Amino acid sequence: MVARVFALLCVLLTLAACTGSRERTAHTDDRAEPVTPGTTATQTLDFDGAARTFRLHLPARSAGDLPLVLMLHGGAGSGEQAELAYGWNAQADRSGFAVAYPDGVGRAWNAGGGCCGSAAADQVDDVGFLSALVRELIDTWHIDPRRVYVAGMSNGGMMAYALACRTDLFAAIGAVSATSLDACEAPKPVSVMHIHGGADRLVRLDGERGTGIARIDGPPVEEVAAFWRAVDDCGPASTRTEGRVSTTTATCAAGRAVTTVVKDGAGHQWPHTDPNATALLWQFFAAHPG
Repeated sequence: MVARVFALLCVLLTLAACTGSRERTAHTDDRAEPVTPGTTATQTLDFDGAARTFRLHLPARSAGDLPLVLMLHGGAGSGEQAELAYGWNAQADRSGFAVAYPDGVGRAWNAGGGCCGSAAADQVDDVGFLSALVRELIDTWHIDPRRVYVAGMSNGGMMAYALACRTDLFAAIGAVSATSLDACEAPKPVSVMHIHGGADRLVRLDGERGTGIARIDGPPVEEVAAFWRAVDDCGPASTRTEGRVSTTTATCAAGRAVTTVVKDGAGHQWPHTDPNATALLWQFFAAHPG
């Protein structure tokens, strides 16, 4: 039954993309594919008794310790799918950062609020896994811990919010076509960019219950942004509109920012033009180191 519900979730929620208290251990598999500059290879991290896979791309050229972007696929997606779909490798090669594409269990992330799929049903510790992955990459690949970022599509964006709520590893996060489902009881300040389609019917901008089997009804995007503006001790937000795109930005304490970008008429998707979400997120990340 769980498998059937998740299959329907995958189709309907992400058409356009898609803890325990005991000690956790993690280490990379020595048999993983070699990673060289300008290439991507599949790697394995043993975490909590399971072999978790991810793709790692190193930039063709770099100087010094690398920034890192963790790119989280949507429901029904995968690390490889996210690598092919969103253009992060090309951006990484141009700008000189590493990008990792982890795989969720059952092609989903346990992002809180019962979402999503078998990852949530089985209470997979994705916060623990992704935290362990970041620490492993910092130790292994000379990653700059002040410049670690996470971006996610749909269920992956929800997971990005969960990481912001429950860790202090990230200087900034980016969520696309998502909402925040985690209770977020003790968040640390972090810069936030949220990109959303005004006509998204699966994860609605206004927070009303979405279509599809998942029936996502997280808080409105503006409520999510207001929450993080309070966490980040931000000044008043201002909005500018260019064509179909409205951008609302607040500058915050310690150089942080909270920005929402809404494209009128756009649906549940990762935009590639007007705006290019990948380029826009990297510009935001680069401007907000920890």
